[in-house]
Amino acid sequence: MSVNVVGTALATAAGLSGTAAGAALFSPARIRVQIVGVLSALLGAAGLFAGGAALAGHVFSARMPDLLPLAGISLQVDALSGVFLAVTGAVVVAASIYGIGYAAGPARGRLAQALWPLFAFSLLLVPAAASVSTLLVAWELMAIGSLLLVVSGNPADGRVRDAGVWYAVMTHLGLVTILIGLVWLSATAHTETFAGLRLAAAGVSPAVRGGVFVLLLLGFGSKAGMAPLHAWLPRAHPEAPSPVSALMSAAMVNLGAYGLIRFGLDLLGGGSRWWWLTTLVLGALSAVYGIVQAAVANDFKRLLAYSTVENLGLILMGVGAAGVFEDSGHPVLAAAALTAALLHTATHAGFKTLLFLSAGSVLHATGTRDLDELGGLRTRMPATTALFTLGALGAAALPGGAGFPSEWLLLQSLIHGLAVPGIVVVVVLPVAVGAIALSAGLAVATFVKALGTGFLAKARSTAAGHAHEVSGTMRAGMGVAAAACVALAVVPGATAPALVRATAAALHGPGTSLTLGATRQLTALGSTLSPLLVVALTLGAVLLLRAGLTLVSGRGRRGAPVPLWDCGAPPLTARMEYTATSFAEPLQRVFDDVLAPESDIDVTPHAESAYLVERIAYSRAVPDRVEHRLYNPVLHTVRRAGRAARVLADGSVHRYLGYGFGSVVILLIVLAAAQ
Repeated sequence: MSVNVVGTALATAAGLSGTAAGAALFSPARIRVQIVGVLSALLGAAGLFAGGAALAGHVFSARMPDLLPLAGISLQVDALSGVFLAVTGAVVVAASIYGIGYAAGPARGRLAQALWPLFAFSLLLVPAAASVSTLLVAWELMAIGSLLLVVSGNPADGRVRDAGVWYAVMTHLGLVTILIGLVWLSATAHTETFAGLRLAAAGVSPAVRGGVFVLLLLGFGSKAGMAPLHAWLPRAHPEAPSPVSALMSAAMVNLGAYGLIRFGLDLLGGGSRWWWLTTLVLGALSAVYGIVQAAVANDFKRLLAYSTVENLGLILMGVGAAGVFEDSGHPVLAAAALTAALLHTATHAGFKTLLFLSAGSVLHATGTRDLDELGGLRTRMPATTALFTLGALGAAALPGGAGFPSEWLLLQSLIHGLAVPGIVVVVVLPVAVGAIALSAGLAVATFVKALGTGFLAKARSTAAGHAHEVSGTMRAGMGVAAAACVALAVVPGATAPALVRATAAALHGPGTSLTLGATRQLTALGSTLSPLLVVALTLGAVLLLRAGLTLVSGRGRRGAPVPLWDCGAPPLTARMEYTATSFAEPLQRVFDDVLAPESDIDVTPHAESAYLVERIAYSRAVPDRVEHRLYNPVLHTVRRAGRAARVLADGSVHRYLGYGFGSVVILLIVLAAAQ
């Protein structure tokens, strides 16, 4: 019975995926968007149900040998898989409902709409895979589907093409490293099934296990946006249609963390301490670097993309800390850290879905993503403003926001981990705590900038001045994500039994470090938090402050509106207010050495005299320094090598025959030497 529950839900999701894709290709244009959106939302609901059933204790396994040559398809769903199935399914539901009202659906055109449910189902298939071959096939389907959806937004746009190229190259380089690592592991263990790898891991040499983990860290870390492998993410996510951006940022990148947890902690048995210290350090680097870049970004969706880098860094910090504590013989701390990582996976999916869908609504209503050109949206888009504020509260990890409980739990596990022996651990953990504190503070500044300059300030462009509220289905999709954010902020303890099962599945332990009700308590650590009380106190303080201001300003009496006092100057205009650029400028100065901003002043003199200035233009850019210093030199070298290699292909048939003859001779020599 338990097998049928999860299996039936996954089979239903597969059927809905095919049906929705067929409807996108063959249904009439007037109803195509609605059919695809409804079927895709039901697909997501089936994935959510399958994940919820797995988290409730149901399991599922199946083998279909005829679906894939040689290896077949192997599926297995446990509690750890259930977390990512449930999170992905919930994001698909919200984004699909939103997509019904978003221009021409989840993406433009029949082909793009057909890809949407197929991509969504591939996201469900990855955590359900139970063999190396099945995982690799699902991973490649996910990569191709997301790539095609990224470039579906506006293929003629140079930025979209550039983002597609970057994403295609980096996602397939990541796939190559995963492929090499898993083939190496499977060849050493003489099996490709996850159950067989789990049993054979103890007999694999530490050198092989370490090499496999490094390859998997590079491949899965790239998909998770781990710095310095994140360069594709702030390019691809902003250029994709907004529902696609939400699904990639809130669901797809999580599967990079899933891969590290599944293979590093589960199948490889935890490994060595240096694995997880490396993961912890790279996670901290990603968290800080991502939020610093977000703090100075003016592109609305690029800001959110860098926020994803930050939050996935926090998740990787939790995974790395869990591995360190497990290797050190502290299972309670390991369970607490991994629980924090899984909880933050869910909360990040909730508020990032809401934020990307809100950004999509702003783009839909104004036609621009530039925060310097927005403003004044509070009165023209009140529902979107309120929903974005709720998402920003979660992203800033402020009390009452969805991100606060998970970050608090991560901090508690790291602080109590200072008792773990080892000089390296004693040095790394305080740095990790500082990284969380720094990223949280910068996150507050980042989303105050986005909310203040984008929604609350005066309109700084005609498009912003004529903005309008979005359709009901778009608001309904955002409302689904908002409801999840509220639930995770107020009663995160409801997820405790499920997260305990998931943690136990990954760490092969009891997973009983948490007993959660209305109060979140780390029983072995002596730390307690009541999220419901925090939310109540926060709301109470806000209401008291507002009531006090009302009494001081006018004791609640209605009066005639008067112009705002402006020191006798003309009426205030948008040019007198902070823009996103000017708001972030002090932070940019603090992090000048990290950001390495580029600025230029172009002075145009009058034609009559060089001493008379006609126009002064100031430009500022904050490029991704990792991309500038790491990737651009590599690309430059490849281009030079390509140009130099042109002489090898000059069209001469004789030269090509010589190449073939030389290759055969070298091959024969190698074969003879091998004998």
